[in-house]
Amino acid sequence: MDTDIDFVIPWVDDSDPLWKASYDYYSSKEDKVFNKQGERYRDWGLLRFWFRGVEQFAPWVRTIHIVTAGHYPQWLDLHHPKIHLVKHEDYLPSRYLPTFSSHTIELNIHRIDGLADRFVYFNDDVFLISPVSPDDFFKNGLPRDTAIRNFVIRDEFGHIDLNNVIVINRNLAFWPLFKKNLSKWFNYRYGAYALRNVYFLGYRDFIGLKHQHLANAYLKSTFQEVWHSCPDKLEETCLRKFRGIGDVNQWIFQYWQIVSGLFFPRRYGFGRYCHADDLRVIKKTVSQRKKKLLCVNDIEKCDISALKESLQQLFSKAFPEKSSFELY
Repeated sequence: MDTDIDFVIPWVDDSDPLWKASYDYYSSKEDKVFNKQGERYRDWGLLRFWFRGVEQFAPWVRTIHIVTAGHYPQWLDLHHPKIHLVKHEDYLPSRYLPTFSSHTIELNIHRIDGLADRFVYFNDDVFLISPVSPDDFFKNGLPRDTAIRNFVIRDEFGHIDLNNVIVINRNLAFWPLFKKNLSKWFNYRYGAYALRNVYFLGYRDFIGLKHQHLANAYLKSTFQEVWHSCPDKLEETCLRKFRGIGDVNQWIFQYWQIVSGLFFPRRYGFGRYCHADDLRVIKKTVSQRKKKLLCVNDIEKCDISALKESLQQLFSKAFPEKSSFELY
């Protein structure tokens, strides 16, 4: 069993007056449209339930690094021995500050002071809903993941994913590494999804992976290796204060680990992905506890007040006990 595993989670509250003033100062009309301010930055009031899930289902975690622009929820106990509040200025190079891009925040996680060599990166919409062990995220010192090939999907993230794929193919010889690690690509844990890797055998380059939108397990050394191997693309991304069409994101590290064979296969279906307005599925998934993780993804909707209240009530029933991370 692997020990000394950290969790990293970024959080932002767009109602914070200092953050909002800084955003308004640096943003242009185009940036606001591209980044969908309401969808990308709003807080659904569910963070305390993320912490309750961690305490209940992953009490073994060493440290939780919560990354923010400087603000934090007032109910969070910053003196808790497992909490490390990380401000952007604490780990991001000054030339990237201030930043309003999640990509910059993600690409530099390895710079966080005191970060464990093995860590799990969560977005704040991914919740633990049943017990997990360190072996669910790391096995034999390697991150656990699912290697299922897939074309880049033509959605709002497609251009970013394509940038990741291009960088991987420029720096890693996919086909020789693929043949070297066949047992990790054709693994019984993937079930019928392993047939996708048979279907794509005619493609000798890396074409992308099937995403599950869950928490990702990483080696800190992977971040360091990617930054050493292709610093220009990462630097270009981080110098933008807002997301851009030429960006790469944290998936580049996941891809690097998988293509290099630096992972241990994990079953497909480890968690479930839902849209925030699919309350029936969310309620069923949380109550049945058959999945380990649940992603409640944001939606393009201007007025979310009623939905926000419904989600908070649902999670309150699922996690009724206050955690030791909460002051009140």
